Amino acid sequence: MSMSSGPASGQAVAIDPRRTTRLRLGDRETLTGLAFVSPWILGFLLFTAIPMVASFVLSLTDFDPRDPAGTSFVGLANYERMLHDPLLINALVVTARFALLIVPASMAVALGIALLVNSTLLKGRNVFRTLFYMPMQIPIVASTLIWIGMLNASTGWLNIFLGALGLPQPDWLNSQTWVYPSLTLMGLWGIGNMMLIFLAGLQGVPTELYDAARVDGAGRWATFRNVTVPMISTVLFYNLIIALIATFQYFTQAYVISNGRGDPANATMFFNLHLYREGFVFFDMGYACALAWLLFAIVLTLTVVLFRGARSRVYEAGGNR
Repeated sequence: MSMSSGPASGQAVAIDPRRTTRLRLGDRETLTGLAFVSPWILGFLLFTAIPMVASFVLSLTDFDPRDPAGTSFVGLANYERMLHDPLLINALVVTARFALLIVPASMAVALGIALLVNSTLLKGRNVFRTLFYMPMQIPIVASTLIWIGMLNASTGWLNIFLGALGLPQPDWLNSQTWVYPSLTLMGLWGIGNMMLIFLAGLQGVPTELYDAARVDGAGRWATFRNVTVPMISTVLFYNLIIALIATFQYFTQAYVISNGRGDPANATMFFNLHLYREGFVFFDMGYACALAWLLFAIVLTLTVVLFRGARSRVYEAGGNR
């Protein structure tokens, strides 16, 4: 005589209607969420994921857009070529040198402006916030052309002002020494986004902490160092990452002021400009794709290193650090 652990033959199995409804609601919410994010997923696949895969495949070839039929597989030859490319070494040095100048300068100025427009002592704060953000609305090419006129060695407003004060008048854009300060001035012109992010971080600092610091007799510098900086450390770290990535993607200003040649004497031959010239001037698209993947690897490595180094330095409210 056999025993059966399941329901008896012919006996209906009871199904909890609440569980079925719950599952259906969950499936419906999942499908609704996917429907809403589907444009982003489609855009990511079409304009990011597939082009990245295609660029990696092309980096293993000698693809020339003028003669696609003559493309042949070269393996890692393009990556080996990097080891013997003097312009690549120059581009990396130029980009790193500029990063050491523009990243701390832009962060310091943006934070200083954010502190200023966040102060209750400043009248018309909203007007100043708008004025400091307005340069972001000007196209980069147009603003660069304006700066070229302002920094002209003979007719530029800046040199005219310096001459009136009896100070030296540098050849801003044609000197290997002064071209980096020139590009830094152009970069400081467009720190509106960074300023707004700092401003949002400052407005999120609890006022009770400032009141406690004041009661303890802390001065402005002590309050800034012990209260403001730790509380906006996540914002500082975010802006650092964004500024570093933007510096390694630096292209437009360098292209406009040098007509794409990297003048003077390759001092503005940034990594992205070198990549552009290889792909769209010399039509060596395979090598340009390899350079693009090198850039991706460099930025990814720097980002990972910064994230690991920030574990003990970035304060997260409600977290363990």
